[in-house]
Amino acid sequence: MAERLVGKAAPDFTMEMVSGDGNDFGKVSLSDYRGKWLVFFFYPLDFTFVCPTEITALSDAYDQFKALDTEVLGVSIDSVHSHKAWINASKEANGLGTLNFPLASDITKNVARDYGVLIEEEGVALRGLFIIDPEGELKYQVVNHNDVGRSVEETLRVLQALQSGGLCPMNWKPGDKNL
Repeated sequence: MAERLVGKAAPDFTMEMVSGDGNDFGKVSLSDYRGKWLVFFFYPLDFTFVCPTEITALSDAYDQFKALDTEVLGVSIDSVHSHKAWINASKEANGLGTLNFPLASDITKNVARDYGVLIEEEGVALRGLFIIDPEGELKYQVVNHNDVGRSVEETLRVLQALQSGGLCPMNWKPGDKNL
């Protein structure tokens, strides 16, 4: 049976990562985001077809996330070296180009397992997106089949609803009243 994550402390992690420009390697931990909101998302694999559409769309919207005091972190089961090669590959070669946030490597698959998105029999993650508040509480999760990309607009809408501090009815949008 799946364990509920929303409303609990987000599972802790420390992973290797590569910067969005592909030039620097390092480590990233959940504690690095303490005091900020975090959009933490899993994607199946580097050099695939749907993944770059999501990753580049999130990167293009990064200034909107920053304006909401929110960081973005992407993760897959690929190595940081694969991430670097993908960032540095041309768009014609299915590359990403420079990103505005880092990509982390969950090569052990432990983080995907902890967040409940690992497809054990395939060894890859589902498309899982999590919003974690500044205190480390997991406030939102959406997990979907790997054939379907996620919506940046919906992620921003939900983030703003969570930050509004009130009850938000269906189809709530920034500027609408809370209940």
